[in-house]
Amino acid sequence: MIRLRATGLAAAWLMAHEARDIPQAVQGLMFGYDLNDIIFLVVALAGAGAITGILAGVFGVGGGALIVPVLYELFRVLNVPEDVRMPLCVGTSLAIIIPTSIRSFRAHRERGAVDMDVLKAWAIPTVFGVLIGSFIARYAPPYVFKFVFVGIAGISAMRLLFNLKWKLGDDVPRGNSLRVFGLVNAVLSALMGIGGGQLSTMFLTFYGRTIHQAVATSSGVGVLISIPGAIGYVLAGWDKTNLPPLSLGFVSLIGIAAFAPVSVLTAPIGVKIAHALSKRHLEMAFGTFLLLVSLRFLASILGY
Repeated sequence: MIRLRATGLAAAWLMAHEARDIPQAVQGLMFGYDLNDIIFLVVALAGAGAITGILAGVFGVGGGALIVPVLYELFRVLNVPEDVRMPLCVGTSLAIIIPTSIRSFRAHRERGAVDMDVLKAWAIPTVFGVLIGSFIARYAPPYVFKFVFVGIAGISAMRLLFNLKWKLGDDVPRGNSLRVFGLVNAVLSALMGIGGGQLSTMFLTFYGRTIHQAVATSSGVGVLISIPGAIGYVLAGWDKTNLPPLSLGFVSLIGIAAFAPVSVLTAPIGVKIAHALSKRHLEMAFGTFLLLVSLRFLASILGY
């Protein structure tokens, strides 16, 4: 449900209607927050949205690895309860990366770099995997999401930064093996709030695909995961009573409004950068990005 609380609306109306009677010091506040802090948060979110779009294009990911920690800090400042904060970040991230992933995928497909046969094989298992991940999200404690984040991103970063050539075959396996990976990738990605690009890119390079084609195909995985994932998180948090206003289950409409428009505009810039970089430079950039994500959430697990 959209939680438009009557008390909140009434307070907002009174603040606007009786502004002339409020002391100037009080007028510097909005819903209990300093206006300067709110302006700073809006600017920071817009900047993060721009970076998110570029990351989506460069790395074939939806940017969830950036969105989740930024939203986590925002919701902490807004005193969102700890027990719903992390799933709210993850669900909102999945909703935000829907338009970003779609735009990134379309841009990569126009360049002819997307393997549509692989995406078709992953489609149905991915939807089921996302639903499973959303169900787990309803009952899992916050640290589960963070551990998944650190484990997956950390392993991927080490492989790319140290140029570890883990090759499992000359071509992507077909049949059930490919479908099982699609299922597992979707479950883990739904718990991380990402578009699945990290795992699918790693998987495709294991089987001889170039980093450019792996990134391009992974952009399509983001579309397959983000749409059912966002719906799943809406349903998972539908009856929660301690969510902030303007929330649809575990999806914050405020977070979407702050991120999505800017990230969609900047995604094509990232695509141009990705195709301009050499293979090794793209691997180093992707590995550094994942390492920073791992360190950020490891610090959070340790209480920093």
